[in-house]
Amino acid sequence: MALTLYVDPVRWRAHQDVVTRQFPGMVPVVRGNGFGFGYEALAEEAMRLKADVIAVGTTYEAARMKDVYSGRVLVLSPYWRGEQAPALPGRVIRSVSCVESLRNLRGARVVVEVMSSMKSPGVSAHDLHLLRSGVEDVALEGFAIHLPLNRIGGPDAAGEVVTCMERLRAAGLPLHTMFVSHLGAEELDEVQRRFPHTRIRARIGTQLWLGDQEATQFRASVLEVRQVVKGERFGFLQGKVPSDGCLVVVSGGTSHGVGLEAPKDLHGVVPRAKNVARLGLATANHHLSPFVWAGRRRWFAEPPHLQVSVLFVPQDVPQPTVGSELVARLGHTVTHPDRVVDCSAQAWPATTDAGTSDPASFGPASFDSAAFDRACEVV
Repeated sequence: MALTLYVDPVRWRAHQDVVTRQFPGMVPVVRGNGFGFGYEALAEEAMRLKADVIAVGTTYEAARMKDVYSGRVLVLSPYWRGEQAPALPGRVIRSVSCVESLRNLRGARVVVEVMSSMKSPGVSAHDLHLLRSGVEDVALEGFAIHLPLNRIGGPDAAGEVVTCMERLRAAGLPLHTMFVSHLGAEELDEVQRRFPHTRIRARIGTQLWLGDQEATQFRASVLEVRQVVKGERFGFLQGKVPSDGCLVVVSGGTSHGVGLEAPKDLHGVVPRAKNVARLGLATANHHLSPFVWAGRRRWFAEPPHLQVSVLFVPQDVPQPTVGSELVARLGHTVTHPDRVVDCSAQAWPATTDAGTSDPASFGPASFDSAAFDRACEVV
């Protein structure tokens, strides 16, 4: 009885192959929890895609990855002087975001991050000329620029990359490879046409692994169903049942990532009003769960436990049965399933959700897992 991530491997890999064709020389990003699949599984997929470089978030992730992936490993977190990093093989590439860090990595493989409109760590345009002496003492793998997801004013994404590369060239720096993040396929082609002698390499994570949302689905096992009456006390907190119905215990708790939420970037009156209403309900201890039953996400009966969650299902709704599974609308980047199961989507176990297994019928799309994962991503 587990929180399971079902994967349609044919469909999942077909999408990976499409992205690989769109972005020649792509660098798969394998970081954090491995986007819910596990870093070992994504390392195998990167090798299937014949990727000669993968990107990870931290030096500790690089240390874990070195035993399951044989190519070069790019650490996205910038090096900082005095850091306590684990022992890493020579094929690991470090990112640097300032001139001082470059001087402390003599002989190492290095990618130099250049500051973008994101204002994330990177060498500013005014300091590019200071890199000339430092890059001679390292094995320079290239330069990199990390673009914002949204473009509000200023140059388009391709224009910002072109401007950055023109500045690098004007500073007399060797521009053989440029790593980019959040650049579309057509934009990448445009930049490549402008700089035919520079290899443009896209670092891609969410789009690669999660771009086809119909290829994966989280499911939670129903562990127990218990009848309750209005006013009856239950659970750790001994709250009162709001009406007659049943308490449903499902696999999946805080250790799996259930209950985690990315801050929302709200625009417009209606989204803000909905968020105010949600916060008002939360103040009254009403929290909507990610678990779907009978066409709707069900309310938590109390805050999720470490490994299970307790839901309330009112009396006028059919009860789930022990051993069945409920669809769970969870973000891949924060969820740690108990198991990952390869299974054709046509053969996924029936949800027993009002007699249908059609994911499109599970109520209003009040949770966008792709948007959640984009909000959580670094690259």
